Amino acid sequence: MTVMNTRSPSSLDKALARVCVNCPACRHARRHQSGPVFQLVKRVETKVCPFCRAYERVYGRKAHVAGVPQHESTPIP
Repeated sequence: MTVMNTRSPSSLDKALARVCVNCPACRHARRHQSGPVFQLVKRVETKVCPFCRAYERVYGRKAHVAGVPQHESTPIP
């Protein structure tokens, strides 16, 4: 189990997370939860993609996890 960082996300984290929110691959993975795109995002997000890592820091969940956090649909200040 991964221990989440308790610090609040920086403005850079929020900007990077916005890219992940709008990423076609990540959006597809969050909506469909299966298939090759889901597997790709699931394997790549924490190892390679800085946007997926920022998404996890800001929203407290992996980029491929289904469901939309309340504040994801609104712009991040």
